[in-house]
Amino acid sequence: MSDHSIKATGRKDEGKGASRRLRHAGQIPAIVYGGHAEPKSIQLAHEKTWVISQSEWFYSSILSLDIDGTTERVLLRDMQRHPYKQQIMHLDFQRVSENEAIRVSVPLHFINVDVSPAGKMADVVVTHELNEVAVSCLPRDLPEFIEVDLSQMVVGDIIHLSQIKLPAGIEIPELKLGKEHDVAVVVAKHGRVEAEETAEAEEPVEAPAAAAKPAKKDEK
Repeated sequence: MSDHSIKATGRKDEGKGASRRLRHAGQIPAIVYGGHAEPKSIQLAHEKTWVISQSEWFYSSILSLDIDGTTERVLLRDMQRHPYKQQIMHLDFQRVSENEAIRVSVPLHFINVDVSPAGKMADVVVTHELNEVAVSCLPRDLPEFIEVDLSQMVVGDIIHLSQIKLPAGIEIPELKLGKEHDVAVVVAKHGRVEAEETAEAEEPVEAPAAAAKPAKKDEK
C-alpha cells in the first residue's frame, strides 16, 4: 500500500455562500467525517487536487490528509463535479481506523491477455464484465488494484468473481450472499457470437396485429 499525501487547510466559514467564495478563490470545500471524531470542514487547492483526481489511486487508496500539519488517514467517499466545467465542487473524506475493516471498490487490472490462447485468435473477443470489485479488509491490507491473470484463457472461458486471486487479508463480501452473486468478470468468445447476440438484443419486437374490426352493416 503506497502512501499518498494531500495537503488541506481547516476552515470555519460554512454554508453555500462561503463555498461559492472558496470556489471563486480556486479552493475546493470539503469535509472529513467518521472515525469516532467530530466532522471537520476543510479546503483544498483546486488545481493540485484536479491533477491528482486523474489518478486511479485517488479513488481507491488510503490517503494521508495533511490538515494544517496534522495527518488524518482517510478514504475519498464522494466527489461532486460541475455539470459541464472541469471543476470539483465538493469532496467528502471518511476517516479510517487501522483496526477496523473497511469496504472499498478496488480497480481490476487485466494482464497477459495478449499471450493467452484466446488473445492470440483474431476472431475472439475478450470482454470485461467488471472493471472494479468491492472488497473488505483492514486499511493496511488495502491494495491499489487487483490483478486478474488471463494468460490461460481460452475461447469459451468465463472467469467468475470467486476465481479472482485475492491478496492476503482481502475478501469479497458479495460472495457471501450466494452463488447467484458469483458473477462473470471476464468472458472470451468468438466475435461472430458477440455480433449475433448484440443484433438479437437490438432487434425490435413486433407488436401483434390488431384484430380486424367487423364491417358495419348498412343501416336501413
